[in-house]
Amino acid sequence: MEDTVPAGNNNSENATNAININTFSCPIHCPATFIPSWQQIKVAFGILFVLSVSATMMFMLVITFAPSNLKFHITDASLTKFNLTANNTLDYKLEANITSRNPNKNVEIYYKTITAVARYKDNEFARVNLSSFDQGHKNTTFLHVVFEGKGLIKLKPEQLFEYNQETRVGIYNDLAVDLDFLVRYKFVTHTSYSYNPPMVKCRRLSLSLISNGNSSSIPSFHVSRCRTRFFFINR
Repeated sequence: MEDTVPAGNNNSENATNAININTFSCPIHCPATFIPSWQQIKVAFGILFVLSVSATMMFMLVITFAPSNLKFHITDASLTKFNLTANNTLDYKLEANITSRNPNKNVEIYYKTITAVARYKDNEFARVNLSSFDQGHKNTTFLHVVFEGKGLIKLKPEQLFEYNQETRVGIYNDLAVDLDFLVRYKFVTHTSYSYNPPMVKCRRLSLSLISNGNSSSIPSFHVSRCRTRFFFINR
């Protein structure tokens, strides 16, 4: 008598085998493990080396040929009138000598317009226009600025209190001379368009009032460096 295997058990065994086959066999599109050849590794390192050398050369070119920033200093300044009346009118006379230094050997500067602005405690009280000029390579140009006249100035209460104190002492603090330019520059053979560089700010000046033209008792002025952001960009 033959043994009979129940149909149900046979089907279960076939299903188990099918599960095992599907579990351990890889589908047709299963990605193979990529192992680069020695030649491919050499090509990759070669590309990285070329990029590194190119970046280094570009950095050296920028360091060598990029223009250096201009330098401005107030070398001397004097204050002969500085009288504030009750109606907020300031009677003033302020003079300043300023140097402009172009340290570059391959850049020329063409100053098309120059406006000097006088401030007291961050309040503008006068502005004058200076003559245009061209500044060559490695050149220092001397500017003389004279602010003289009467103008309105509105001081805050604490600033007015400081003004009265400074008047009693005869020394005025927080004076400033700013320079506003419209320029062009020539870099080697390239000439730029006209633009407004960041303002040159000569701030926190302290000046003694010269009375009746007598400056013998006035302390000597110390050269003051002006703050200059990168000059070769439009603000």
